[in-house]
Amino acid sequence: MPHYSGPLLTRPPAEALLAARDAGATTWRGSLDLGRAVGEAGLQADAWLWAGRRYPYPSALKDRTVYFWDGEAFAAVARFSGALIKLVPTAWGPPTFEIDGIKMLPTAKVSPYEDARRKVALIEPRGKTLLDTCGGLGYFAACALEAGAARIRSFEKNADVLWLRTLNPWSPDPQAPASGGRLELAHADVAQAIAQVADGSVDALLHDPPRFGIAGELYSQAFYDELARVLRRGGRLFHYTGSPNRLTSGRDVPREVARRLEKAGFRTELALDGVLATRR
Repeated sequence: MPHYSGPLLTRPPAEALLAARDAGATTWRGSLDLGRAVGEAGLQADAWLWAGRRYPYPSALKDRTVYFWDGEAFAAVARFSGALIKLVPTAWGPPTFEIDGIKMLPTAKVSPYEDARRKVALIEPRGKTLLDTCGGLGYFAACALEAGAARIRSFEKNADVLWLRTLNPWSPDPQAPASGGRLELAHADVAQAIAQVADGSVDALLHDPPRFGIAGELYSQAFYDELARVLRRGGRLFHYTGSPNRLTSGRDVPREVARRLEKAGFRTELALDGVLATRR
């Protein structure tokens, strides 16, 4: 799907546009792409100009919501098809997303993009062929591209998440010149698609599955055996697990994951909020 190139609004910049107009200013300078870049809008009494196009001033925007121009009005970047999936702004710039109100990326102490950068660094991606099992907003892939990965093969099961990516300026576009043809993004369930990945064909792996209660198959011994099959010996894997409360869940998910990965043929250690593993 082609990526959106129009303005993205959240409540603070929308209010700043209106305040500048009401103060008599003819221009406003700021970001209308979630902090990716800064530009200048021309201000008129009943509309504002951005990148050569004219837009009406928005009204009654909600907090924790990103809006895009759908051709007729500013609409929320959200869809409901069995679950409510929406892009959610953060104080850092790069957004997170939610599924039925459950935040999918960490944002409390660090930007979700910087969080991804730290995790990607663990697998040392430069010059390597990577498998990104659960693409999400694509921050792992974006950081791997920045770090010089030779090729990234990424899977994402949810069509609505893929739609969010086309509206998020922080999500990498496989067709953009900046990607250099190095990113392949497939709309597919990696639990099935991994069977088509050749033995030992990837140098490193990034595995950021939904929580266990949603996608238990991506934490199974059978799936970890497949990860071991496609990863070359000596290759690294970072597996995000989060840090679920053992007192309330009754489980130590990171250590459960480590035990299964070891059985599949990995050496493991707990790292950040997940497990770093090396194929034996």
